Amino acid sequence: MTSKRPWNALKRGLFIICVLALADSAGALETTLSTPGASSDLRDRIAETSSVLTAEARGLETPLELLSASLSDYRTLVQILYDEGYFSPVVSIRLDGREAANIDPLNSPAQVNRIDIAVQTGPAFRFGTARIAPLARGTELPDGFARGAPANTSIIQDAARAGVLGWKNVGHAKADIGDQRITARHSQATLDTDIELLPGPKLTFGRMFIQGDSDVRARSIERIAGFPTGEVYSPDKVQRVGTRLRRTGTFSVVSLQERETPNPDGSLDFDATFEDMPKRRFTFGVEISSREGLDVSTTWLHRNLFGGAERLRFEASIRNIGGTEDIDGRIGLRLDQPDRLGPDDSTFYVAEIERRNRTHYNVTRAALGYGARRTFSDRLYAEASVAFAYADADDAYGEGRKFRYLVLPLRSEWDERDSKVSATRGFYLDAQAQPFLGLSDSDSGLRLYLDGRGYWDIGTAGRLVLAGRVQVGSVIGPSADNVSPDFLFFSGGAGTVRGQAFESLGIPVNGQTAGGRSFLGLSAEVRGRVTDALSLVGFYDYGAVDSSSFVSGDSAHHSGAGLGVRYDLGGFGPLRFDLAYPVQGPDDDGLQFYIGIGQAF
Repeated sequence: MTSKRPWNALKRGLFIICVLALADSAGALETTLSTPGASSDLRDRIAETSSVLTAEARGLETPLELLSASLSDYRTLVQILYDEGYFSPVVSIRLDGREAANIDPLNSPAQVNRIDIAVQTGPAFRFGTARIAPLARGTELPDGFARGAPANTSIIQDAARAGVLGWKNVGHAKADIGDQRITARHSQATLDTDIELLPGPKLTFGRMFIQGDSDVRARSIERIAGFPTGEVYSPDKVQRVGTRLRRTGTFSVVSLQERETPNPDGSLDFDATFEDMPKRRFTFGVEISSREGLDVSTTWLHRNLFGGAERLRFEASIRNIGGTEDIDGRIGLRLDQPDRLGPDDSTFYVAEIERRNRTHYNVTRAALGYGARRTFSDRLYAEASVAFAYADADDAYGEGRKFRYLVLPLRSEWDERDSKVSATRGFYLDAQAQPFLGLSDSDSGLRLYLDGRGYWDIGTAGRLVLAGRVQVGSVIGPSADNVSPDFLFFSGGAGTVRGQAFESLGIPVNGQTAGGRSFLGLSAEVRGRVTDALSLVGFYDYGAVDSSSFVSGDSAHHSGAGLGVRYDLGGFGPLRFDLAYPVQGPDDDGLQFYIGIGQAF
C-alpha cells in the first residue's frame, strides 16, 4: 500500500506558501499622484517632497505612520504650491478611499493598502499690492516684488530680508519684521502684501569678547580681527572680521555672535568663539613625465608656532629621479606673522636653498628675505619684500660664474576662478616685478613676469570648458651674459610647451644654448566631461624666446599639441595624464607623456 502522508504534507506546504505570498502582496502599499494642469517640474517637486510618496524610502510601514505622513503632507504640499504662486489650491489625500483629514489618529485603520493624492493648483496669482515700509535709503528690493508681477512666498521672503538688510547696512543692527498683512483675493487671483519693518535704534560696535579654548593669544586675535569698536554697525564689517580670522588657517571654527541687548550707550558687543585646527599638517606630492622623470615634493606646516597664529611652512623637493638630467632639489622655509602690522597686513620671512641641474645650465642658489603682505580680499593680495640672493652658475657663458643681488620682489595675485584645482569659470592673474641691485660686480636690472589664465564654461554645468593661458617674461637692463641663468627664460616641458623637451628652447651661444631675456607662452585647452569623474582634454601650446627684452615675430619658437585624460579625485583635483607631440620645432624626442594631480593650468 502507498502512503498518502508525503503527498498531503506537500499540499499543506504549497498552501502555506500561497497564503504567505498573498498576504505579502496584500500588504504592499500602492500610491498614486494626480496633478492636472501642473508643470512637470512642479509634479516632480511634489513627488520628491511628499512623505507619503517616499514612505518606502523613509521606512514608513504601519497604518499610524502612513496616516501621520498623510496629515503632514497637507501642510507640505500647500506650502510648495504657495512657493510656486498658487494660493487657492485643493489637496486631497485618501487612504483606501477615506480622506486622511477626517480620520481620527486614535482610531487609525488596521491596514492601509492604497493612498491617492490629488492636487488641484488653481490659478497662478499676481501681486495686487506689494508694499514694504519703511525702507532705509539705498535698499534694493527684488525686481519681482511689484504690482502685477507673479506672486509667490519666496519673493515675499526675499523682499522682507532685503528690507531688514537695508536697515542693518546703515547701522540698525536689531532691525526686524513687524506686522505682515497678506490677503489672497481668490476671485481676482491676486495677492495683496503689506509688510511693516521695525528698524530699531542705530548702533555702533562695542567690544569683542573672546570665548572658547584657543592656544592663540587673545591680543593676537584682536590684532588680526581688527574689530571696529566705535564704528557704525555694518554686517559687511562683521563678515570682514570673520574672514580675517579664518584666512590665518589656524581656526577650524570662528563664530561671531552679536548680543541680544545693546549697551546703554548705543553700542553692541559681540561674543567670538574659536576652535583651533590641528597645529601640524604634512602633505606629499608626485609628478612624472617621460623625459624629466619623477619629481617628489613634501610640505610640513605648523599653524600656530609661537602663539600668534604664525604659520611656518617647510617645503622640500627632489627632481629628475630617473630623468635625463642629474637629480636636483630645493628646500624652502616661510614664516608668516599675521599679528604684526594690522588686520589686513602681515609680515613674512623667507629662506631657500636650491640646486638646479638642467640640460643647458647648472646653478646653486640661495636667498634670505623679509617682506610684508596686504590682503585686499580673499581673491586679491599683493606683497613686497627685500632679500639677499646668491647664485653660482655654469652655463653657455662660462663656469663658476657668481652673482650677488639685493632684490626687491613685488608680486600681486588675483584669483577669480571657481576652483583652484579644476576651474570652469573665471580668471587668474599672477604679476611679478623684481628689481635687482647687483653687488660685487654683478649688473643691476629688472625682471618682469606675468601669468594670466581664463576659463569659459560653454557647456552645461562645466561639461565643456575652454581654458587659455598667457605667460610673458622679460629681463630689462643687463645683457644675457651678465645675468644669473635662473633669471633668464627657456621654453618647453609641462609648464610651458608640452610635447617639447623641458627647457629645450633658448638662445644659441657658442654651440650651446642659453636662456633668453624675453619669453612668450600661449596655451589653449578644450575640456569635455564624459562622466561625472572622467574628462577628455585637447590642447595646443606655443612658446617663443628672444635674446632681446621683448619677443618679436623673428624670435625662436616651437609648439606642441596632444590629448589628455582627467579623472576627478574630489577635493584633490583631477588625476592628469597627457600625451603630447611636437608640432613646430625639434621633434627628436617624439611623443611625450605627463602625469600629475590637478589641471595643467
